[in-house]
Amino acid sequence: MKKIGHILARYTAWILGLLKVLGIWGVFVVAFADSALLGMPVDFVIATYVYQDRARMLLYVAMASLGSALGSIPLYLIGYLGGEKVLRKRIPQERFLKIHQSFERNEFWALMFPAMLPPPTPFKVFVLGAAVFEMKFRDFLFAIFAGRFVRFLILSLLVLWFGPQIINHFGGVFKQHWMLLSGAILEVGLILWLVARTRRFKSKKNAAPQPESGVDAERSAN
Repeated sequence: MKKIGHILARYTAWILGLLKVLGIWGVFVVAFADSALLGMPVDFVIATYVYQDRARMLLYVAMASLGSALGSIPLYLIGYLGGEKVLRKRIPQERFLKIHQSFERNEFWALMFPAMLPPPTPFKVFVLGAAVFEMKFRDFLFAIFAGRFVRFLILSLLVLWFGPQIINHFGGVFKQHWMLLSGAILEVGLILWLVARTRRFKSKKNAAPQPESGVDAERSAN
């Protein structure tokens, strides 16, 4: 245990030293590396930046979201070139079909909502799924950016309100109840999507030209 603690302490010191060198670009680089298969303590880094410089909170959130979106490109290319074989090797058949169905219903939300969730959500599986199921590259980047922006914004607000220690507490709660929380978030998202879709349908219906009555048609003909 002492050896593990020593390794973690050295790793933390290395991350903090790296952030000093990178300066304001630290959140972008760490978020990019985290998405590009390396795995980095992105929540810890964002919390550190925001807590020490709260005036630039939105800038850090946006930079981390952009880094996360761009860092997902290599995995997207792997999924696009490797096809279904890459994804099927990582997940069981039943889960593969569920992800496929979610992308068929609405591919944007199918990627955005997993991007909002913290670990242990297997987000990279959804990134591969977006490539395998041929999601548009522009929508792919925007869905990740939007999802990460929401996640990092909520994290930053919690850090400013409760302090950096909220990361460990929230992470522990999420690991214990991640299926319940994920289901609740996805359900809320589905409701919002249905409401938006209903409003869009009504607006199109109201905007459609109404057929002329017999009297109006006769007058126009004359």
